[in-house]
Amino acid sequence: MTIRFAAQAVGVDEDSELECLTAGVAEGEDGSGMSLLFMCGLFEPDEQDIALRQDTHCVVAADQGTAYGVVDEVVLRDKVLRVKFSADGLEALGLDDREIEAFLNVEDDAIDQLRDGLRRVMAYGRPDAYPAVIEL
Repeated sequence: MTIRFAAQAVGVDEDSELECLTAGVAEGEDGSGMSLLFMCGLFEPDEQDIALRQDTHCVVAADQGTAYGVVDEVVLRDKVLRVKFSADGLEALGLDDREIEAFLNVEDDAIDQLRDGLRRVMAYGRPDAYPAVIEL
């Protein structure tokens, strides 16, 4: 059964100190409740990233469950973000279902920023880990 929630917060942050781009949604305006963060490096993956298989997008779920390269599909349409994860990523993310829908209760400008951030995150790293479906 699809996990659904209304997101009151959407954000994109490029942190030069951590060398990381983050695009995320959260149920509460303060980041509380259900949340999904999509992250990637600002620079090409290095040898250590490649060796650890962290040379792709990263997802962090509400309880800090973290997995790399697990997004199979990401679609953003009509203020709804739908993400489908690979089955092997569910345990690491602490999720019970492969599909999540976030209903975005935010301004259009914030959705445009999220769309741009997700495009960058999903295009990061090794091509074999790119989602099969990207509709942003």
